[in-house]
Amino acid sequence: MAHEHTHDSITGPAETPGRNVLDGTGASLGEKAGRLDPPAAGARLPRLIWIDVFRGIALVAMAVYHCSWDLAFFGFSNAGVASAPGWILFARMIAGSFLFLVGVSLALAHHSGLRFQPFLKRLAMVAGGAAAITVVTYLVFPEAYIFFGVLHEIALASVLGLLFLQAPLWLVAAAAAFFLFGADFLAGPAFNGRYLQFLGLMTYRPFTNDYVPLFPWFGVVLSGLVGGRLLLKNQQVLRLLAKPARDPISQALAFGGRHSLAFYLIHQPVLFGLVYAAAWVTMR
Repeated sequence: MAHEHTHDSITGPAETPGRNVLDGTGASLGEKAGRLDPPAAGARLPRLIWIDVFRGIALVAMAVYHCSWDLAFFGFSNAGVASAPGWILFARMIAGSFLFLVGVSLALAHHSGLRFQPFLKRLAMVAGGAAAITVVTYLVFPEAYIFFGVLHEIALASVLGLLFLQAPLWLVAAAAAFFLFGADFLAGPAFNGRYLQFLGLMTYRPFTNDYVPLFPWFGVVLSGLVGGRLLLKNQQVLRLLAKPARDPISQALAFGGRHSLAFYLIHQPVLFGLVYAAAWVTMR
């Protein structure tokens, strides 16, 4: 996935910028006797490597979940990945970590104002990936195809999140709480229509292999947006997150985090194909 700036507002961070600035001078972190000024208007943040690492950890967890699902689907395991409470919690934690980081990245990428062209480019990539997943899963699992999964949610939440970039922090936090808990009060038969399923306010759960509706998951994105805006005010934490990853594992995780959309789109077909081949060889 190609990137142009430090933190992608949709899927993750971007390539290293030419100017490594938080103070508008081009000096990198730590070059001013350990002093880190808040980001100046118009200045691009340096890459926060450890956000890449955190996203990479989420990618590894996602791959573990999908591999376990594949093994159960082909009869190699009785783990109950789709129904066991522990696996359901694991899946929700993975989705939540991705969406929280979407909100953080949205705040970091546009801290000095909306960068419209890069945003549209990334939005098109994520929406295209979401559409591809819908088409492919419809062909493979027509009875449970993915019509509103995590990429669909990321695309919609990224657009809606723009409304909160400059909103008062208390209002963003209140909106996050509304979306996190609003379904408990708003859900009802009026929202049972097929084309309203993306809201997550129906009285039933649709049969699909991945379902990440607006309620409650946009609340997680807004929570990340709050976290990202608070992060911009904390020089010490910014400095820590910008420290380079020294060990090979952290470097590998950071690499994966920098290419999260590509990893997301590629890893499951590869895993599914490998498990399918093993099932074919063992006559399962």
